[in-house]
This record gives sequence, C-alpha cells and structure tokens, in this order.
Amino acid sequence: MTILGIIPARYASSRFPGKPLCLINGKTMLQRVFEQASKSKKFTHIIIATDDERIREHAEAIGAKVVMTSADHPSGTDRCYEAFKLSGINARYIINIQGDEPFLEPEQIDELAQACDGTSELLTQMTACNDYSVLSDKGEVKICLNQHREALYFSRQLIPAIKGKPEQEWPLHHTYYRHVGMYAYRSDILEAITRLQPSALEQAESLEQLRWLEAGYKIKCVNTTYESHCIDTPEDIEKVLKLMNINE
Repeated sequence: MTILGIIPARYASSRFPGKPLCLINGKTMLQRVFEQASKSKKFTHIIIATDDERIREHAEAIGAKVVMTSADHPSGTDRCYEAFKLSGINARYIINIQGDEPFLEPEQIDELAQACDGTSELLTQMTACNDYSVLSDKGEVKICLNQHREALYFSRQLIPAIKGKPEQEWPLHHTYYRHVGMYAYRSDILEAITRLQPSALEQAESLEQLRWLEAGYKIKCVNTTYESHCIDTPEDIEKVLKLMNINE
C-alpha cells in the first residue's frame, strides 16, 4: 500500500506567527515533526507542504522534500490535496501529519497507517477518556461511534448525555472517546471532499470533518494510546516540554 505523508506548514498564524520555525530545545518544531514522521515504518514518501519561502528553505536544509502550495487554502485538507497533486506521487492514501505536534510518536502514525486497508474512505484516531475535566473542555472534540467504529458525530459538547444522571457522573456510565486529530484520506476521497462546500453542522461546531459526514462519507476511528500535544501559542511550548519531561 503506497502511503504518502504530508506535513502542512504555514508561516502565517494569528496566534503564533512563524510557528513551524520556532525553536524547541535547539531544533525547530518543523524539524522535530519531520524527524518523528520519518521514523514511521509505513510511509513510502514524506513531503512538507508550505506557502512560505522561509519554511521551504529550512525544510530543504533538514533534508525534506518540499512542495509549494497556494497561500489561500482554507484548511490543511485543501493544502494536502494540492501538495499531493503537485508531488506526482501515485499514493493510495495520504496521511495529514499535524505540523504543530513536535513530539508525535511514529508508532501513532503506524497505528493509523495500519488501518488503511484500501476500502476505508477516511480514517482518524481517538482515545478513550473518563476524565470529566477533559471531556467538558470544549477545546476537546468528542466522538460518537456506530458498531463498525465509524464516526456518527463529532462535537465540542459532551455527547452522549446520560439521562437522569448528573453531568459530572456521565463518564462513570459510558465510555467516551476523545478525538486525536490525525487524518488519513484515500486519494480519491481526498479529491472529492475538497470540492464540498462548508456545511451547516461544520459551521455550528467549527469542525471540518462534519462536512464530510453530512455529505455521506464514512470516517473510521482507530484507537490510540498516545496523547496529542499541540502547540498553538508560544506559551504552549513550555507546557508541552513539562508534559514530555524535557527540560529547556
């Protein structure tokens, strides 16, 4: 199975301009992501997709293949599709590697790639969670599943509600799943979803994957035991370093 890994990397960011090039213990975040992704046993190719010359120069300096894409993409999914087409690589699946997770574990990538069986349309990851303080955070996306481990719905709200029980006790009565946001797209499906217009549920929750569900596509959810640690602001660097037990 030919699997292409793409790391979307934008310089512009409202909360953290130049984020891919920020230094973490002497290495840029982009270098850390690229090095971790390169340890995966499942990729046949890895490329960095960017719209910025500074990122291109740095990516090439660390030995990465780079594809220059438009600066006007509304999402990482759209950037991935353009990069895939420009790369000329005939991949069956494309995995969107989050460029703001510098301590991503290669085994986590392998877990997702292993589930790319040629028939699944879209795949993402999830982890079981029974911590109410985490589940009640609207920044954490929760997933409801069908019996085939396909997503029924993603929400920032704690779903499902447990009738007749205090909300704080819901995790005692149901197994909840937290979304871990790495995606694998079958190549033909990636092309199709980039043609979709924003949907009502997507706009309500500000979650792009709801557009795909509303259009009838299936998202297979793969268990992972690895935690996701994103860096969205400069302050997040210190938090992540502490979580990963790394000293500055």
